[in-house]
Amino acid sequence: HKLFPNDMEPLLKTLKAHNIRVLHIIGGNDSAATGLSVSEAARADKYELQVINLPKTIDNDIVLTDHSPGYGSAARFISQATFGVGRDAEAMGINSPICIIEVMGRDSGWLATASSFYKKTDRDAPHFIGIPEVIFSEESFMISIENAYRNYGYAVAVVSEKIRSGEGNLGRENPPTFTDAFGHSYFESPGNYLSDLVEKRLGVRCRWEKPGSIQRSLMDAVSTTDREEAYELGQKAIEMARSEMNEVIVTIIRSDNKKYQYSIGSANLKDVAGKIKYLPENYRPNEEGYTSDSFKSYLRPLLGNPIHDTEPIFNLL
Repeated sequence: HKLFPNDMEPLLKTLKAHNIRVLHIIGGNDSAATGLSVSEAARADKYELQVINLPKTIDNDIVLTDHSPGYGSAARFISQATFGVGRDAEAMGINSPICIIEVMGRDSGWLATASSFYKKTDRDAPHFIGIPEVIFSEESFMISIENAYRNYGYAVAVVSEKIRSGEGNLGRENPPTFTDAFGHSYFESPGNYLSDLVEKRLGVRCRWEKPGSIQRSLMDAVSTTDREEAYELGQKAIEMARSEMNEVIVTIIRSDNKKYQYSIGSANLKDVAGKIKYLPENYRPNEEGYTSDSFKSYLRPLLGNPIHDTEPIFNLL
């Protein structure tokens, strides 16, 4: 929820009425900006208030923290769903051989790239991943999809909700369908656009899936790592309040990748607010839907347990 200048007076009035001196705000980089604005308003009003943020975003785009609670759970859902959709499309054959999956990730491709976690061979889904950090090429997309379809009888692509071509938002000739309170515009589905493109070019049925809020709310997909770390971050936020810290956000610091180890730290809100952590180049997928071993090593502990990543879930006859 974005707070506007005329929201500050009633907010401070409520805080004063209940003598609230510590405000914990849970969210992403926009929430960090909200925390800063509340703290500044309280200071201008000479009201003593500590503002301490906690990271929570499935987009995983908060800077100065290794990852955000919520990302592992959503990535767990997306990775399993993509592999399963691939086997479904393969089984459907000529009736529905191609599928586009559109996932969340307004500015970064952390979630879309997680779809490749189970991919071990060229045959496995996904066969293409589109992320906001890389300019989208319709021709490269079509080459990847057509090659997979011709070679394996099916194809699956995963795209972030705001992939961009060289001209801007993909296929967007119309105004946005929705603009949120933070000014972020949302256009008609790129998955829908690409599905139409595939059907016109290849002459076969192409389904498109948009999990929407399911990918961030399915209880059975909750990562054990997310559950444990969220509790620890909450405890740390209380300790920070008792230590009279202010205008900070709790962070996760990874110290070992092979045997996952981490510590809990903090960063200044002003260094986080409004900033975006993009997917590093060495984590980005190639045009065949593969991602790097370094990204899989980063992601693996965040997915929690159990994860069946050593043997195929399905056997081909």
